[in-house]
Amino acid sequence: MARITAGVTTSHVPAIGAAIDQGRTETEYWAPLFAGYDWSKKWIAHERPDVVVLVYNDHASAFSLEVIPTFAIGCADQFEIADEGFGPRPVPPVIGHPDLACHLVESLILDQFDITVVNQMAVDHGLTVPLSLLFGQPDAWPVRVVPVAVNVIQFPPPTGERCYQLGRAIRRAVATYPEDLNVQVWGTGGMSHQLHGPRAGLINRTFDNAYLDDLTSDLDRLRSMAHIEYLREAGSEGIELVMWLVMRGALGDAVTPLHRFYHVPASNTAVGHLVLDATVS
Repeated sequence: MARITAGVTTSHVPAIGAAIDQGRTETEYWAPLFAGYDWSKKWIAHERPDVVVLVYNDHASAFSLEVIPTFAIGCADQFEIADEGFGPRPVPPVIGHPDLACHLVESLILDQFDITVVNQMAVDHGLTVPLSLLFGQPDAWPVRVVPVAVNVIQFPPPTGERCYQLGRAIRRAVATYPEDLNVQVWGTGGMSHQLHGPRAGLINRTFDNAYLDDLTSDLDRLRSMAHIEYLREAGSEGIELVMWLVMRGALGDAVTPLHRFYHVPASNTAVGHLVLDATVS
């Protein structure tokens, strides 16, 4: 049977992708950030997952503001790289796992989640930057990906509790997939940041580090956190953190933290990163 072995959280700041693509990772500004992923790159090269279920938010690349699904799963064989206004990132296309993706869709819908099926879509920095942070700049990505897109763009986004329960449902679905697969679940986005208005540039280190703490110590607090608290404490884009709860729900009750990293600044955003072992569950 397929099994979920680990979870990863990471921010997906677009400027990180630009720094990689333009060869600026060792500059004075960017070097401290990329150093925080050195351990994770070595770890994942050893773990060699077959599939990553990658939870991210689309930034009006695959979905316009006219149609925004709350939860969508990409079921294609391949996902092209989106042009976000400056041309597509110079990274390989993302190879899907349509059999697992369709299994997830069926299982989740029967488990009372209304999932939008997407058979063709381009993926943007929300998905490609996390891949670059852990796999570098390969000619082809060494893992297949099932994209899970969550609406955190148009109000109202799903609650933290709903995202956590989606993760639990993903765990149940993976456990019933008959092929022997090493599956990881990644939650991306965050941490505290606001891109517009009088509070643009907001960084809340206290909130961010408490969130990192509670992913392994106080899930009840995170699961019950209201939208307004994310807005007040972490800025308008801090709501992306609910996607980390999808990852955490998919790992089961007990996890072992393997690596933690927090860095400010990265563009106008705080960057958080965790690696969690789920094999103890």
